[in-house]
Amino acid sequence: MTIRVVLAEDQALVRAGFRGLLERSDDVEVVGEVANGADAVNVARSARPDIVLMDIRMPIMDGLEATRRIAADEQLSGVRVIVLTTFDLDEYVFEALRVGASGFLLKDIEPDDLRQAVRVVAAGEALLSPRVTRRLITREVMVLVAHGLSNAEIGQRLAMSPATAKTHVSRAMLKLGARDRAQLVVLAYQTGLVTPDTR
Repeated sequence: MTIRVVLAEDQALVRAGFRGLLERSDDVEVVGEVANGADAVNVARSARPDIVLMDIRMPIMDGLEATRRIAADEQLSGVRVIVLTTFDLDEYVFEALRVGASGFLLKDIEPDDLRQAVRVVAAGEALLSPRVTRRLITREVMVLVAHGLSNAEIGQRLAMSPATAKTHVSRAMLKLGARDRAQLVVLAYQTGLVTPDTR
């Protein structure tokens, strides 16, 4: 089965690079290239690809809005979007996933990893780059610590052992310069990850 891909990227050179990388695979075919989000939505509707590789920052309509429109269109339910960006900012990750992206990758991805990512998402799986996944776990751990969960409870919630949960809590504290769990809780509130319950 050939995986049909549309490239949505405003820089022609980057588009050409991705096309070259993807077409080295026997099972991937690039069926469209566009330079803005509005065209990405239109080509998704006309070409019905399996995957749209979507840049976030594009003219006319950005990749997040284009992703939202593709994900909301029932006729495009078979089209899956992988967001590609040079910016691994948390708000982009969460927004991309919230609007319906199936994957989030950084543009510095290795060629083999890009081809594999396309295969994984085409098969119906979700995918995040390892750096993004680590940050999401750190964020989730902070939220659970702020809600007063023990390491064992965090492990249970995130499907990991209490020892692994403890390691993630320790890493979060180290990364954020928190001396203890209490400081981690304060940081979770200060950054807006957790908001006071006003009920």
